[in-house]
Amino acid sequence: MLMKERMPFLLVIGAAILWGTTGTAQTFAPETAHPVAVGAIRLAVGGGTLLLLLLVFGWEIRLWKGIAWRQALPAMISMACYQPLFFSAVTMTGVAVGTVTAIGSAPVLAGLLELVIYRKRQTMRWGIATLMAVAGCLLLFANTGTVTVRPVGVLLALGAGLSFAIYSLASKQLMETHSALSITALVFMGSALLLAPLLFIMDMTWLKEWQGALVGLHLGVAATSAAYLLFSLGLRRIRSSTAVTLSLAEPLTAAMLGVFLVGETLTGLSWLGMLILLSGMVVLTSEGEAIRQNGKLKENES
Repeated sequence: MLMKERMPFLLVIGAAILWGTTGTAQTFAPETAHPVAVGAIRLAVGGGTLLLLLLVFGWEIRLWKGIAWRQALPAMISMACYQPLFFSAVTMTGVAVGTVTAIGSAPVLAGLLELVIYRKRQTMRWGIATLMAVAGCLLLFANTGTVTVRPVGVLLALGAGLSFAIYSLASKQLMETHSALSITALVFMGSALLLAPLLFIMDMTWLKEWQGALVGLHLGVAATSAAYLLFSLGLRRIRSSTAVTLSLAEPLTAAMLGVFLVGETLTGLSWLGMLILLSGMVVLTSEGEAIRQNGKLKENES
């Protein structure tokens, strides 16, 4: 029973681990691959893969007729905005500051949005876990020798964090009446269409190289369609703010891959940050919290 209660948390963490492979995968892309172009390809491949899964496993496209477009459109727009905002922020202010600002701000913004829009108060456990996770994330990236803080880049990163928070809240509302697969496919197809003009404006010749094609496939299939489907399945059973906090496993994964695959080195402070980040997730996925959140959602459904 305990494993069943914790499964939604594990699904979200699994999604974050797949997201964490994005940065490492991009290092293998050809030099001509622009970050924004990579983001557009990521959504195009991911959205197409999800649509194919939808067609193979049930033809649920007919369910889109009863969709609540008031929630669907914000989810599509926010996911489409996340890609250029995040990649532009990282380009302007560096990987460390851009990643910490975007991913670290998302849990706090999600919690505030839940409070303001849905009048849901956050628990003390969520507050402690989020504080630990964000602090750990800050320490994790504290090993950079030179840090460039540009106000515009920071604002773009905050916009990316807000976009992810809005996507999470809107998707959760949609999945109260529709399956995770149908909603994820709908949102990502819509987001891909919004970014489709970039495919004709930007240089896409890097896809002709085998490295570029493999990177595009990995980002689209594994780091997008599979990752967001896992995230959606977990999001159905836990609060949006909790899911966004658990997504901080993404920079943790990215750091570990950087050490073992790219040859990067971490300072003692960064390893301490990793430990604090992991501790925050343990607090959030404890037995009591798992039972409480699953129990609350079952009460709401009945």
